[in-house]
Amino acid sequence: MPSYLDIGDRIWPITRRFMGLHTAVYRASGGRIGHRLPGMRAPMLLLDHVGAKSGRKRTSPLLYMTDGDDIVIVASKGGYPKHPAWFHNLKANPETTVQVGTERRDVRARVANAEERKRLWPRAIETYDGYEQYQARTQREIPLVILERR
Repeated sequence: MPSYLDIGDRIWPITRRFMGLHTAVYRASGGRIGHRLPGMRAPMLLLDHVGAKSGRKRTSPLLYMTDGDDIVIVASKGGYPKHPAWFHNLKANPETTVQVGTERRDVRARVANAEERKRLWPRAIETYDGYEQYQARTQREIPLVILERR
């Protein structure tokens, strides 16, 4: 029987194409289309990041929640054993930009400390209950990344 990770690896090419299309529509519409997807409670943003090794600019569509003026994203990668590439990229290059709906914002990324994570993790699960299942699938603690306005 194939594992969850095997299935995820097989559908990744399709997922990547969908994410690319979603990103293109989000950008082309100035954030009027793609910020909210049908059937999803959580809104989506576009995270710009620079490859830690390659130096190439990349954009990832991600679910997010707010905490005051800060934005919080979850480095879940669907519960895979390794952190998502964008997480490593932000650790190497924390100053970046996000598009939240029609707003573009300069931000600085940092990983939530233990106290912040304890407070924010239940809210993340309220935002998207899949995060709880992802955490159960992996040995790593799924990081929460806080994007502070610059």
